[in-house]
Amino acid sequence: MRAFTHRTARKSALAGAVTATALLLAACGAEDGTSGMDHGGASTSVTVSPSATTTPGAGAEAGAPGAFNDADVMFAQMMIPHHQQALEMAKLADGRAEDPEVKKLVAAIERAQDPEIQKMKAWLKGWGKPESAAHGSGHGMSGMMSDQDMQDLAAAKGKAFDRTFAELMIAHHDGAVAMAKDEQKNGRNATARKLADDVVRTQSAEVAQLRTILDRL
Repeated sequence: MRAFTHRTARKSALAGAVTATALLLAACGAEDGTSGMDHGGASTSVTVSPSATTTPGAGAEAGAPGAFNDADVMFAQMMIPHHQQALEMAKLADGRAEDPEVKKLVAAIERAQDPEIQKMKAWLKGWGKPESAAHGSGHGMSGMMSDQDMQDLAAAKGKAFDRTFAELMIAHHDGAVAMAKDEQKNGRNATARKLADDVVRTQSAEVAQLRTILDRL
């Protein structure tokens, strides 16, 4: 009887231990599963969120966010070569310009217009449009210099360069302002219209500065 009781007690203790172990494992499994789910969720969040944020962001920067129309495309396609010619004119100032204010203005033009060219190229790429349109080289656009104008500027030096540069850049800027005002009126894309606002504001101010320079040269 005692042996039977002892065996029964051992069996009960063993069963209890097995049951306790099973419960403990189940609890750990549930805990690990929950932890794994939480961790997996966090991991997914870290992986997905940045790509979800970065990809649209990159696309938005490339194509300029929001809707666009033909006027926006034409504005970028025409303003790129227009800006490029302004940079060519600015480069001619190296070793030719004499007036300190002209030199400062040249630096300002280079600082502003090269980044704007890169922005507009990125927009057109994002929009799936070519950088150049049917208008070709752009020499028919308002304010663009002829080959002769550029040769005359390159041949000048000192005060003669400063005067020629100011005269030609006034006409060039006036053309850019006219194009930007067309974009303000007819464009649809907010980012492109914002750049048009900047062009009107900055280049109108530079035209006023150039006129002041001409008055004293």
